[in-house]
Amino acid sequence: MGRLITLRIIAGPALLWLAGCGEGGASRRPASAPPAAPAEVPAPSTPTIVFLGTSLTAGLGLDPDSAYPALLQRQLDQAGLHYRVVNAGVSGESSAGALARVDWILRANPKVLVLETGANDGLRGQDPDSIEANIQAIIDRVRERSPSTRIILAGMEAMPNLGARYVKRFRAIYPAVAARNHLLLIPFLLAGVAGIDSLNQQDGIHPNNTGERLVAQNVWAVLKGVLR
Repeated sequence: MGRLITLRIIAGPALLWLAGCGEGGASRRPASAPPAAPAEVPAPSTPTIVFLGTSLTAGLGLDPDSAYPALLQRQLDQAGLHYRVVNAGVSGESSAGALARVDWILRANPKVLVLETGANDGLRGQDPDSIEANIQAIIDRVRERSPSTRIILAGMEAMPNLGARYVKRFRAIYPAVAARNHLLLIPFLLAGVAGIDSLNQQDGIHPNNTGERLVAQNVWAVLKGVLR
């Protein structure tokens, strides 16, 4: 059976907002923190699935075993698929932050990399062209350093009070990058969860235990085809 690896990289409260989540989350921008010790990265001989993401991947506010990567580890085990999941989520991280640590993440020599980034950039109103450039740079780095790694991109949404034009440009980043790079795309990580009070924690932003199960289903719908 696989064993979930959680890279315990702590960067403070999330600075995150996603479309349809009611009131926007607000918090101070987290300070950067050093990555966990390389010893926590599984041996290259074990097929790994790395989830590189924000607080949505880290499971902010939940027990680590309730975050969607942990739920997917159990689903993999039940399906007899022998992979080890690495949760490399960092709360509050921007796409630039994800780019800055992708080389270290690639030490795990992942079979699959699920990339979830950009939501915090959207909260801060960053230029969509800059966000897209960072995501493209991450993809380029993965293909340069670990060309056999399959990349799955998770689509995100921006907050509507930034205006319809910004929301449209932000939403367009993910299908455009996926099409240009021939990647599988999860259209929206929080589909069926965002904006539903009963599926989110009190902040109205991060999924609760029930919501996490739906997020895991959204990811599994795409991931299972890669693994089988």
